[in-house]
Amino acid sequence: MHAVILAGGKGVRLRPYTTALPKPLVPIGDQHAILEIVLRQLAASGFTSCTIAIGHLGHIIRAYVGNGSQWGLRVGYSTEDSPLGTMGPLLTMMDRLPDDFLVMNGDILTDLDYGEVVRSHRASGAPLTVATYARKVAIDFGVLTTEAGRVTGFAEKPSMDYRVSMGVYGLSRETLAGYTPGLPLGFDELVLDLLAAERPPHAYEFDGYWLDIGRPDDYDRANAEFTTHRGLLLKGA
Repeated sequence: MHAVILAGGKGVRLRPYTTALPKPLVPIGDQHAILEIVLRQLAASGFTSCTIAIGHLGHIIRAYVGNGSQWGLRVGYSTEDSPLGTMGPLLTMMDRLPDDFLVMNGDILTDLDYGEVVRSHRASGAPLTVATYARKVAIDFGVLTTEAGRVTGFAEKPSMDYRVSMGVYGLSRETLAGYTPGLPLGFDELVLDLLAAERPPHAYEFDGYWLDIGRPDDYDRANAEFTTHRGLLLKGA
């Protein structure tokens, strides 16, 4: 199995931690970078190779990961000279991708079985599989429904339940056919195009541990929780 790790962003929301380090290399706990944890998990899930899409401070990622042999992986790189969105970097490496593969952000901590995402994607026959996570948002106000200047409904401090994208996808190479290499392509654009073509993505629902390290408070939480979740995140790795 093959994985593509998206690691080309500038990590602006995580400054000042990302002033000198690319976001996937910020340390978690006392000895692991986020990217190292991800690579260990991929190897433990049965992946044998991966491509890391790099951009901002990419030379540091190259120096840290090398060819991936220390984790039992064959690691290659694709350089992003200008921002290409979530899916855009894949268009520049099409000749190196298998029919079905994993795509993931390089800044998430989860005990999701990445191999199972790819197997579920293959079994679904869908053009794209999106790993999803349940979220609940509490609204701290009374919410009104209005129509033509009249209140037609009211709910006191309701909560909303919905599922969000985890930043982990199963993807088929043929799904990207028709898009132009070198031009930006976002996850949102791809999903909307598939829905418009009546080729809906498959949802892989997950309810384990997941943390998207996008902001300083997320990073602080990841470090605070790592000791507790270390065995969960690095099981079999």
